[in-house]
Amino acid sequence: MGGTSTIRDNPLPDPDEGQWAHFAHAADIGLRGLGPTREAAFEQAALALTSVVTDLSRVTPRRRIDVRCAAPNDELLFVEWLNALIYEMATRRMLFSRFSVQIEDGALSGTAEGEEVEVVRHRPATEVKGATYTALRVRQGADGVWVAQCVVDV
Repeated sequence: MGGTSTIRDNPLPDPDEGQWAHFAHAADIGLRGLGPTREAAFEQAALALTSVVTDLSRVTPRRRIDVRCAAPNDELLFVEWLNALIYEMATRRMLFSRFSVQIEDGALSGTAEGEEVEVVRHRPATEVKGATYTALRVRQGADGVWVAQCVVDV
């Protein structure tokens, strides 16, 4: 896709909870989750994923679904997590605004809470097709903050 893109950050970052952001990428959209734990960074990246589609404040956490995935390392697990959410969004026609993640021994067990898409209220801007390995990174910085990021295909 050509054209310009707008980069939006979480407007009220709370270092105790983490934050999310979009970052510039030539063709698609980069998303990044930051948090005090790896799990919090994954949760924040999931919020960034939903915010690619719609304004998070429009999504009410009415229904909870379970999400499970596994991978041999954190980077692959992050892509699996996002792609599992993208699958749930597409097949259930839902948007999510609350996430919980637990990771142990390469296995992620999480929940996503949201509601069915209402086009007039949610005004979806785009459809995310999948998480990619482009700019993929999951690591803890020297400051102790975890970063989980990649580019998603829109």
